[in-house]
Amino acid sequence: MNRKQLIIIIYIILVVFSIMYATQPLQPLLAKEFEINIIQASQFTAVIMFSLAIAPIIYGYVLETICPKKMLIYSSMILLVTNLVLSSSNSYEMFLIIRIIESVIIPAIITSCMSILANSDKQNVKYNMAIYVAATVFGGMVGRVISGIIATHFGWRSVFLSLSVALFVALFFIQKLKFEGDTQLTKAKIKDVIEILTDRRFILIYLLMFTTFFVFAGLLNILPFRMKELIPDATETQIGLLYLGYGMGIIVSLLSKKIIKILKGEQNTILVGGLIFCIVNFAFFSDNMLFVFFMVFLFCVGMFMVHSVSTGIANSIKKSQKSLTSGMYLTFYYIGGAVGSIIPAMIYHTFGWNVVLSIFIIILIIIYSIFFRFRKDFDN
Repeated sequence: MNRKQLIIIIYIILVVFSIMYATQPLQPLLAKEFEINIIQASQFTAVIMFSLAIAPIIYGYVLETICPKKMLIYSSMILLVTNLVLSSSNSYEMFLIIRIIESVIIPAIITSCMSILANSDKQNVKYNMAIYVAATVFGGMVGRVISGIIATHFGWRSVFLSLSVALFVALFFIQKLKFEGDTQLTKAKIKDVIEILTDRRFILIYLLMFTTFFVFAGLLNILPFRMKELIPDATETQIGLLYLGYGMGIIVSLLSKKIIKILKGEQNTILVGGLIFCIVNFAFFSDNMLFVFFMVFLFCVGMFMVHSVSTGIANSIKKSQKSLTSGMYLTFYYIGGAVGSIIPAMIYHTFGWNVVLSIFIIILIIIYSIFFRFRKDFDN
């Protein structure tokens, strides 16, 4: 894959992940606009998380063999239209329905991009996948930060109009991609799934990431409401800047091999990342939003230390069925994110911030204690 092709794919990923997370810093504003509560506003992000969770399973049965370039073109065109509709939405129901449609389309675009990266240059698959992960993290950060800035100065509708323009540009670039192969999507057989889930190592690593992303998505999802609670006059720009720490995921992901070497092993890296992740939750009890802003950086360091290593472990336990084991990893990961985008919001709405944090800390201590107890299972 030449540099031009790689840049096009990276740009598409940046735009798509920006669309995924653009609603997060806008949730307090959208809640006010549509006269809804925090739980309903959280659904705008949760529906996409849920679709990403089931996509590795469902798409294998629905799409089977398909040209990823064609899927990329048609999906991007639909996403362009839905974003234009979002910008003119006048009700919560309309906005949510369009986000549900987008939640079906976005996994198709992501699957196409991953397929093109994996099959265009088979000599550099690991490098291309590392670039892909970094692009998704950067897209998540940019989507949150930029949407906050645009909403502050031009209104929330301009956010989705801007993303539509970015998608229109992406469609122009997609035409220049030189890839006409097919994508063979794996069908998940029940027998194979059961076999994987009877292996304690898979259960442990899947539950570890489910819990970790549950807490990560949950906290970042309700953080804008917490900021509004402490600083009622906070702008969407200020809320968006809270997510700058998300960029630490790029650094941690790209340096994961060196971090593993320094900490002398993957298990140690997971435990140190989990310890950082858990301890930082105590810092969020603070009412000082400037302090919370800096703690988000450490929060993301801990999260991506665990995530970057867990991904590798999940793909290395079995020599065969790597597509299925990695697909199941993503399923547990994004279900954790989907549930984390709703349940903590419900708890926060009913019981408040301190109760949410206390629950986060308890479940993190439990899951990382279990991992510590069975860590030697991964030595073989």
